[in-house]
Amino acid sequence: MKNLKTILMASFLTVGIFSTALFTSCNGDKCKDTVCNNGGTCNASDGSCSCAVGYEGTNCETLSKTKFIKNWSASDVTGGNSLVYSCAIATGANANAVIISHTFSDDLFVNNIAATVDKNTLSIAVQQPDNDGYEVSGTGTFSSNTISWTYAIREVATNTTLSYTGVWQ
Repeated sequence: MKNLKTILMASFLTVGIFSTALFTSCNGDKCKDTVCNNGGTCNASDGSCSCAVGYEGTNCETLSKTKFIKNWSASDVTGGNSLVYSCAIATGANANAVIISHTFSDDLFVNNIAATVDKNTLSIAVQQPDNDGYEVSGTGTFSSNTISWTYAIREVATNTTLSYTGVWQ
């Protein structure tokens, strides 16, 4: 009888230890081997990284705006008229900030244009770079070393807006 109690107790302990090991191995810390760089955080549900603004990549290792920083050959169209010119995009003060050269839209502005980058999208918030009554806004999408643009320039006094599309390479 004493042997039976010992055998049953040993069996219960073995099953308990096995169950505990199985449970903890199935619900382990999915972030324990994940390193998220540049202020990224690990998602406990799947071990993937959520990147801070301005960064991308599996481990948030890539500064998103880097792909936009260069001298571009621009080709824009508005109302059947074509504009062909060069325009530079340079790094801005923040991780997601860039500066677009004043040559934007074939030298329309005297001052540079501020923009932000979120992964493959460059956004120009409504602004008047020259404070002269002309404002600009728009977005560009990066793909295969090309930016595809949609932007607008509006004369505030007359509310006249010219819409542009373009491809920069």
